[in-house]
Amino acid sequence: MSFKSGFVAVLGRPNVGKSTLINKIIGQKINIISQKPQTTRSKMKTILTEEQGQIIFTDTPGIHSPKNELDEYMLQEAYSSLDGIDLIIFLVDACSPYGSGDNFIYKQIQSQDQKILMVMNKIDKVNNKVLIKRKKEYERKTDIEVIPVSARTGKNIDFLVDKMFALLPEGPKYYPEDMITDQIERYLAAEIVREKIFNYTRDEIPYGTAVLTEEFKERKNGVIYIRANIHVEEKSHKGIIIGKNGKMLKKIGREARRDIEKLLQEKVYLDLWVKIQQNWRKDEQLLERLGYKKDD
Repeated sequence: MSFKSGFVAVLGRPNVGKSTLINKIIGQKINIISQKPQTTRSKMKTILTEEQGQIIFTDTPGIHSPKNELDEYMLQEAYSSLDGIDLIIFLVDACSPYGSGDNFIYKQIQSQDQKILMVMNKIDKVNNKVLIKRKKEYERKTDIEVIPVSARTGKNIDFLVDKMFALLPEGPKYYPEDMITDQIERYLAAEIVREKIFNYTRDEIPYGTAVLTEEFKERKNGVIYIRANIHVEEKSHKGIIIGKNGKMLKKIGREARRDIEKLLQEKVYLDLWVKIQQNWRKDEQLLERLGYKKDD
């Protein structure tokens, strides 16, 4: 049997479930997930290796209208993810009709040379009548066959993976079979903390926060010590993240530590600090340190 391999970009509007889909396919939580849109800020390679081949996924920020330097970076990340790609997964939401956001993305990828698979996520949240209607609508608008899946329950995920392998060319094993991401551990730790902030705080606070791992080392007792700064733009945001008597920060730290320990398979001491830095999303130096640097 020939070995298939290739690079797959997952594109879609914010909050259609791109990270959830990739995590389900990989079988492990790598990309952070939140109910709030625009959780993903940078492209990350995630690797699936099976007997029949290897798929390297690029999860991208949801495509949206930029409002600041960070948004500009996120939009550039989404489009640059198409360079060197073998297959595009155009992910849409079964809960929503075909809209201007979907059409904008379709027009961008329509002119690309890569093969395109349209995948309709969240089918577990609609009944069959609605699903059939939406599927026909998306296929009529784009002239692309729609594959319905549920990234949450795993329905049709195996079928989707087989379909992707069928469309990929024969190729080498780009990464060792036990490697599931190209990101270093300190970045993943910061992303997990950021996910908890998204999940436990409200309104606009998460979009004004960034997390930077300042220290990551193994102590003599074998425990991994991680010190991370949570950057916020407003004094009021700092108060909300810390919470009354520090309860919110403790909750964020406790839940983040559990996920980091699962990922690293090591005991972790997580030390979180909240720093006020106004307009950090326009601070090019900090954005560069965070890894959000636009190409020239």
